[in-house]
Amino acid sequence: GTKCPEDLSVLYSNRAACNLKIGNCSECIKDCTVSLELVPFMLKPLLRRAAAYETLEQYPRAYVDYKTAVQVDSSVQAAQDGMNRMRKVLIDKNGSNWREKLPPMPSVPLSAQHRWGPSAPGNTEQTCMPQNAGDTGSSKSEQAKSLKEEGNELVRKGEHRKAVDKYSASLKLDNKECTTYTNRALCHLQLKQYPEAVQDCTAALALDPNNLKAFYRRALARKELKDYAGSVTDLQEMLKRDPSNSAGQRLLQEVQKFTK
Repeated sequence: GTKCPEDLSVLYSNRAACNLKIGNCSECIKDCTVSLELVPFMLKPLLRRAAAYETLEQYPRAYVDYKTAVQVDSSVQAAQDGMNRMRKVLIDKNGSNWREKLPPMPSVPLSAQHRWGPSAPGNTEQTCMPQNAGDTGSSKSEQAKSLKEEGNELVRKGEHRKAVDKYSASLKLDNKECTTYTNRALCHLQLKQYPEAVQDCTAALALDPNNLKAFYRRALARKELKDYAGSVTDLQEMLKRDPSNSAGQRLLQEVQKFTK
């Protein structure tokens, strides 16, 4: 029988997730767009399309989708992190006039806001508030560092999936720690989660534009996604900063074979 728009929207969104997972970003974007035409302002297709745009380096479009997701539900950390990450990239690229080059920003109606929150809209912010004044930034920073160390230990044991969870928990407490992003990117590479590896390296480079590991790991991920031009660019940027890096030189020679 004919499916209702909500069911169809979920189906397209789910297929988009599969396409994103295998690096088929163009098809992911198409499926998310159809999903959002059926049911506007759904969080998952917004975030998946944003991630696909980011992987394809279509940063203005990625920013608009992340920002829209934040307007739908400001408690979603992935949306906040993505919006901040894209803002940093766009400011670095276009300077103070970066907003002028953005696509139109959709206006999110009140009826679409906080629809998917874990509790009633009136309670959402309350549940996110610190329980006491002792929950300071420094204690969060210490917790983040501890979680990161646990992730590092799991990596040493080869338990990359569990390490991703530790790094993700750490980044929720401190999303300004560059090495946590590059460490999680390494795990994503091991797990063949190449779009996620690209995203983490982009986040690391937004924090530290000279980070060699981020350039190298993003180049590896882009090679696997068959984005050879992007991979070459990353390796050239890396070798500009460290001309004698033998791993970068070898990978560049390997990737350049695909571009001829």
